[in-house]
Order: sequence, then C-alpha cells, then structure tokens
Amino acid sequence: MFNLDQFIGEHVTKRPQSMFLQDIEDNKEKLTEKIEGKSLLVIGGAGSIGSSFIKALLPFKPRTLVVVDYNENALAELTRDLRSSRQLYIPEDYVPYPMDFSSSVFEKMFRNRKGFDIVGNFSAHKHVRSEKDVYSVEALIQNNVLSAKSFLDLLAEFPPEEYFCVSTDKAANPVNIMGASKRIMEDVIFAYSDKFSVKTARFANVAFSNGSLPAGFLARLQRFQPLSAPLDVRRYFVSPEESGQICMLSCMLGNNREIFFPKLEEAQMMTFDKIATALLYEHGYEVLKCPTDQEAIDKAEELKNGSKFYPVHFHRSNTSGEKAFEEFYTDEEIVDLKRLKALGVVTEKQIPDKNRISNLFEELNVAFDKDGTTKEEIVTIIKKYLPNFEHIETGKSLDNKM
Repeated sequence: MFNLDQFIGEHVTKRPQSMFLQDIEDNKEKLTEKIEGKSLLVIGGAGSIGSSFIKALLPFKPRTLVVVDYNENALAELTRDLRSSRQLYIPEDYVPYPMDFSSSVFEKMFRNRKGFDIVGNFSAHKHVRSEKDVYSVEALIQNNVLSAKSFLDLLAEFPPEEYFCVSTDKAANPVNIMGASKRIMEDVIFAYSDKFSVKTARFANVAFSNGSLPAGFLARLQRFQPLSAPLDVRRYFVSPEESGQICMLSCMLGNNREIFFPKLEEAQMMTFDKIATALLYEHGYEVLKCPTDQEAIDKAEELKNGSKFYPVHFHRSNTSGEKAFEEFYTDEEIVDLKRLKALGVVTEKQIPDKNRISNLFEELNVAFDKDGTTKEEIVTIIKKYLPNFEHIETGKSLDNKM
C-alpha cells in the first residue's frame, strides 16, 4: 500500500517527522493558554493549509470552530476527515459553512456571533498559473487583496485577539503577480495592526497540496496519463502537517506585524522531476523520458496494456512568473533566527503608509473598471507600488502544458 505521508518524509522533505515538533512542545503551555476555550474562525479552511491549521489547533481545545469555504465538496470531506480521526478533539460548537467570506450572508453570520477570538484567513489564489490575462489577474487581486480589505474593515468592528493571513515565499522579491499580490497583502493586513494583532507566514510549497504539480502526478497515475515536470525549478517543501503548524505557531506566538518562515537550507530544495521519478519508482515503474508532451501522451497508451515504462516529459521552464529558486526574506528585512528552533521571524515591520495603499487600490479599481485594460498596465501599477517587482513575462502559460 502506498503511504503518501511516508513518501513525503522519505523523498520530498527528507524528514521522518515534523521539523516543528520541538517548538510546539517547548511552547505547549503558552499555546494552551492562547487557544483553550477560545472561538476560532478559519476562512478557506477546507484547503490543504487551512485544514492542516485546524488540525494543529484542535488538540488545544478551542470552544468554537467555524469553518468557511465556498468549496462545498471539500468542506464536506473536511468534516468527514475530522469526524473519522481517532482521538481528535472537535468542539461541540463546530459549524462548517459553504459560503464566500466576501458575501453578505457571511457578514450576517459574523455579526451575529459578534466576531471571534482567533481568525485565520487562508482564502487565496496561490498558483502562478492564475496569471494569464487581465481577467484572471483581476480575479487574483480581488481575492488576495481587495476582498481581504473589506474583511479587515469588518474585523476592525469586532477585533480578534489574533489574526493570521497566509503569505508565500514568492512575496520576497516577487517575479509574478501572485507573489506581488501577496506582498501587497502583507502591507494591507499590517495597515490594520493598530486595531488588532496581525501576523503572517511565508513558507515553502506544501508537498502534494490540492492543485499542486505533485498532487497532479497522483491524478495522472490513476488515469494512466503521462507526467510532465520542469527540470530547473527548485523549491523548498514542507509536509501538509508542517504547513498547518507553521501557521499555528506564527498566529499564536508571533508578535504584531511579524512574518514567520521555516529555517530551510538551500541544499534542501527539490526539483519536480526528482519527485516525479521517485513517485514512479515507488509505484513499480521505470521512467521513459520523452522529448515532447505529445510523444509522452502517445506512449502512455501502452500503460493500459501493462507496460512498466512510464512516459514523462521533463523540460526546462519557460513560462511567465517562474522563479528558478525561492527565498523567504529580502536583504532589507530584519530577521530573528534565534527565537525558535525551526522558524525564523521577520521583525520590526512598520505600519505601512495607508495613503499609498489607498492610492494603489484606487488605481487598480479604476483600471479594472475601464474597458481595454491590459495585464501589462496592471503590472505597471503594481511596480509603481513595489519598485523591486521584477515581473518575468515570457508570453507562455502553464495552461499550455500538461
């Protein structure tokens, strides 16, 4: 039987257990004090990171757990998973809501409960492939930035004790619009840090998370379809369990306006072709390298007849927004590497200039409301706000590939 968690530990993260267990154990008393008996709202809680965040917090016995996610099927599966897990504490006041956090019905629910003690927001466009044209870019920015501000205005009326919003390693020196939107999101949430405590985390790719390329490998295997992966894109990886623990530790132990990140060394980066190769070997296949997507597709027909040679197309990346490697902080940021064993912290972030943020929002809204706006114009607006935004544009999208 294939054990995905074991495979991730052996071949992706190269860790037999979570790198954050010692930090959790060292701070168990403080975590219990901050979580036990508190009301918890998790937006986007049915996704890979949001659900792991929930599982990280539940052992500390919150009084209330409300999960909001517009993916109704994923929300149902989250509930089945929680209810089927052995010895997992689930509060009596557990309510999963299939709704959009920017909707009027969400606001009604939130106001009726008079807010929550702990709020985690995991609703986001997280894929570089979300950047295609001006329409996809508008949807990405609306979700990651503009709708987030409306929610923060609501939170300001019912200030939580702790607010956490997930960022990404791609926010450090961004080269794609998704990463830039997350970097702007950091400024937006920090602009509210004079009203309630705000924290975030930049972390690596979550191994086999929903919609990720490795998760796609598993789906392709089930359908006897070929695998495709870049040879030259190196990424840091954490396990699904670790992703939730990073967010919990940041949310509960971080000071206002701090950004947490995992202490990973450059040597721990992985390429996707190596993950694909290890996965195929684990399933009893030999790798059959093909020079094109089409040849790999044609060769895949032989898998249905029992062939043990699995066709793959490993290639060099040439799509927009792809960075060859990732980083967690910039040279200008102040970093504390001593506070926790496995986590670093970006500290001393200041409250951003609220007028600059308002001007950015106004420019973006005007551009999106105007006919004929191009993606290039949006990049120019973002670059004016983030001078270090070096957008990589090749004219090619991941949607043109397997």
